[in-house]
Order: sequence, then C-alpha cells, then structure tokens
Amino acid sequence: MIHRRVSPLPCAAGLVVALVGPTARAQPGPEIAAPPGLSVVAMTHAQGAQIYECRAGMDGRLAWMFREPVATLLEEGRTIGRHYAGPSWELADGGATLVGRVTERLPGAGTGNIPWLRLEVAEQRGPGSDGRLGPVTTILRVNTVGGLIEGPCRTAGAFRAVPYAADYVFLAPTTKG
Repeated sequence: MIHRRVSPLPCAAGLVVALVGPTARAQPGPEIAAPPGLSVVAMTHAQGAQIYECRAGMDGRLAWMFREPVATLLEEGRTIGRHYAGPSWELADGGATLVGRVTERLPGAGTGNIPWLRLEVAEQRGPGSDGRLGPVTTILRVNTVGGLIEGPCRTAGAFRAVPYAADYVFLAPTTKG
C-alpha cells in the first residue's frame, strides 16, 4: 500500500496541505489552500478505484469518461467509511453523508495521478451534526496516487476500474473558545 503523509500547515493565509515525506520531489508538489478560519476535523486515507466508461464524445469518437469513485476510507489502518459517486463521503459512525462540489483542481504530482481537489460541501444527508462530519464545510483530496486511465477504449459501454489512493482532509470552521 502506498501512503503519503498529509501534513497540515497553519499559516496566516489559511490552511495549506502540502506533499511531504520521502516521496516528495526536489521541485514543489501541488498545494491546495483552504479558506482561512478552518481547522481539521478528520484526515482519512482512501484506497479504491476510479471507474471509467467507454462512451462516444461530442465528436462521436469513443473515449474513456470518468463515471465514479469507489473507495474505502481508512484511519490508522481501520475502515471507517466509504467514498462513492456524488462525490460522497460517509463515515460508519452514523453521522452525516457529505456530497461535495469541486471548487479548485490542481494536477496530481507525477504521471498517472488524478488531480488534487478542494471541494465545498454542497449537501448533507443523514443525521447531520450528530456525526464527526456534521460541521465540515470543505474537503481536500491530496497525495493522490494512480487513478488516471490510459489507453484507447474500443467498445462502447465497457467499464474499467483504475486503482487509486488519496488522502481526504475534512475541514470545519474553527470554534473560538
């Protein structure tokens, strides 16, 4: 299992999550900044697949098109939830299911890696504030490994799952106390 560490670095301009650890490159990797006034509620590691479907594009030619993610969310090696179409995140603690909307996209570090994302919580389903994810307003997808599809698609309707891993950082407004 490839796992890169997520290191939140508070700064005056807001929270920045940067690529760190032994896999860091000499050149800077992508960075995604969260709006100021947010703090980390949860950090999870996802292992799963990006699902693609072979469909005709606007030009009528067959091409692989992203369909949905399917991943297990892990915390300290334990399964704590799942990530799926929407994009949605659901923890096993019985709390809110979050649905995100992409607000920022940066290229993944290295060839074949899906982009890093900043997402805004667009919808909450379930009990809401009872679970850990209840107060979350922003989600970062960082430290992506794999997930980009390569090669031609030749059969309309064909599916392909491409393994990926990523870290998801869940952020909520900082409480003053």
